[in-house]
Amino acid sequence: MFLRIFDRYLARQIGMATLIGVALLSGVMVLGNVYKKLDELLGNTELPISVVLEFVALVIPFSLIYTIPWAFLTGILLVFGRLSADNELVSLRMTGMSMPRICLPVFGMAVLLSAVCFYVNVDLAPAAKDRMKRLFYRVVADNPETLFQEGQVLDKMPGYRIYTGKRNGTELKDLHIMQINGPTTAYIRATDATLHAKPGSLDFMLNLRDEHLEQAGSGPSDKTQALGFNSKWLSFSLAKLQEDTVRINASMKSTPALSQEVSSGKDCFTGAELTPVQKSLSNTELNKRYSFSLASITFALVGIPLGITAQRRETSMGFVIGIATALAYMSFIILAEALGEKPGAMPHLLMWLPNVLFLGIGAWMFRKLSRK
Repeated sequence: MFLRIFDRYLARQIGMATLIGVALLSGVMVLGNVYKKLDELLGNTELPISVVLEFVALVIPFSLIYTIPWAFLTGILLVFGRLSADNELVSLRMTGMSMPRICLPVFGMAVLLSAVCFYVNVDLAPAAKDRMKRLFYRVVADNPETLFQEGQVLDKMPGYRIYTGKRNGTELKDLHIMQINGPTTAYIRATDATLHAKPGSLDFMLNLRDEHLEQAGSGPSDKTQALGFNSKWLSFSLAKLQEDTVRINASMKSTPALSQEVSSGKDCFTGAELTPVQKSLSNTELNKRYSFSLASITFALVGIPLGITAQRRETSMGFVIGIATALAYMSFIILAEALGEKPGAMPHLLMWLPNVLFLGIGAWMFRKLSRK
């Protein structure tokens, strides 16, 4: 009965610390990156609140990849540090309980959290990233007028730079358009314009009114031509924008698709033969998803001895070392990703190095602690 009460107590303390840590760390990561990522994808486009909330929801899975293991490590350090400082662990050891038995609830939670991380890494995060990349095109396809923001230059349309002075729905005013077509540059200024789009179409048109056009070549002998029109239609295609926006990379592909690419050596979408670099990127991403799912188990084995020995020395150095351990673990992941385009460096195997290294160190530290 005592063991069950203690197991529940230990699991509850670490579980609450982990949940609080996940909430705080995820909030910091989401708030710190959401506006940056929104600007990268959408620029200065004004969006409905529902789209912004959807974007935030799609960013959260990426934060969970990192915050769950880190929060779990922090929870272990805090709880076991307090147990050691209050001599509760000494009392438990005096009853004949071994360290493996005391830590059994923690290892059970580590396995459970690893299963959650496996789902996030293998299924949830890739699907969220793919949907997030497509979000911009979906917004523009449904409401192309959102591209034209007052006082902003639109540079996402290939071959065009468009400045909009004022906008009221699909009515645009004081429009400045620079069209770059190889050596020829055309500058168009229209007092008024109306945007016309068909639902489901990849094209939209601007009806320019009171337009002034200037066209010049790149050569020194080319003359500038100036023309005036009462009304003119200008067509824009979203096909190129769609291609650039929804381009698929390894991190956006599903895990079964990556496995198929690694085994067959062919792109899962086009069927084209993969280059050695492309195959290495797919293999590295695949191994990252599996390897990083074990971070919670690794941090449990390392965090318990660090939390206990730190408080025995009456210093916070153990907590600092624990955070440094997490950063060191992440440095191997970052290094392997950076070497993804170099097949000779075997980056897919480097993805497993932090688990092998820190599990070995953690097992040695835990064994040494158990013998005391």
